[in-house]
Amino acid sequence: MQRYRVAMDLDLISEVLADEPAYRSKQVWEWVARGATSYGEMTNLPAQSRTLLEERAPFSTLTLVHEAKSVDGTVKALFNTHDGHPLEAVLMRFRDGRRSVCVSSQSGCPLTCTFCATGQMQFRRNLTAWEILDQALHFKRIEPIDHVVFMGMGEPMLNFDHVVAAARRLPDLGVTHRRTTLSTVGWLPGLTRFIDEVEEPIRLALSLHAPADALRSSIMPVNDRYPLDDVLAECQRYFELRGRKVFVEYVMLGGVNDSVTHAKKLGELLDRNIFKVNLIPYNPTGFYDGSSRTTIAEFKDALHAAGFSPTVRLTRGRDIAAACGQLAATG
Repeated sequence: MQRYRVAMDLDLISEVLADEPAYRSKQVWEWVARGATSYGEMTNLPAQSRTLLEERAPFSTLTLVHEAKSVDGTVKALFNTHDGHPLEAVLMRFRDGRRSVCVSSQSGCPLTCTFCATGQMQFRRNLTAWEILDQALHFKRIEPIDHVVFMGMGEPMLNFDHVVAAARRLPDLGVTHRRTTLSTVGWLPGLTRFIDEVEEPIRLALSLHAPADALRSSIMPVNDRYPLDDVLAECQRYFELRGRKVFVEYVMLGGVNDSVTHAKKLGELLDRNIFKVNLIPYNPTGFYDGSSRTTIAEFKDALHAAGFSPTVRLTRGRDIAAACGQLAATG
């Protein structure tokens, strides 16, 4: 059986171009990273090389199945991998000119957080670094991008090697490390490796969503395995070692985790010198109600009183199920 080949896998490109100078692979990547849409655009490659690549190396690891566009300018793309596994990525356009891509690291997710639509899907497999990069490249071919967040389908720390490999190539696409964010629920083996091995200033975000173990375990089963004290201790180690704050994501679930009492406990749990809190209005996936604007404001005020400067995330793409927690590979 012929091995499946992808254009952005430079080892395979080198194999296809084995009889040509070693710099050919670098030339291919430079074109791709700039947003080229075909081998035909790579004018500094000999015509024979371009023909060979067209014959033996499909230009993308992913097949676009469907694209949906929101009234706010957000675009959600549904892809299939070469072996038929679905995944989604989102381009978010902001009024200040930012163009941020939310990429997936897995097809589905095995961690089954109850508020997340992805967790209700069947988990398929980890994505390769090239499949992750191809999500960003898809949108790069439409317009320049400057931020990437690993907050789509899957738990990035469960796919550590491929996620970090992809993140390290993002500057070639115009996305600096300081504008790249990896989000985790606190999967400790991967989080520990991230702290110990990744020296680039890639930002770390923690999906927290509750200020106490019992509540967190009820909505995030992973907490039974890696409880809050252990996860927060690693985050503190990250701050001490790297000198960078950890961004806390806290989804607001109506009547579940959104009271002023919860806010006060959160303020007591976190060190305001280490953590930056980002409140996320819940985007309905069928299991919970979202908190009201008044409740979110009161929660935010309580955190202010505790010395924090919390922000409320601007919801993007809710009408096309592209907002936080809504990705479920439904098109």
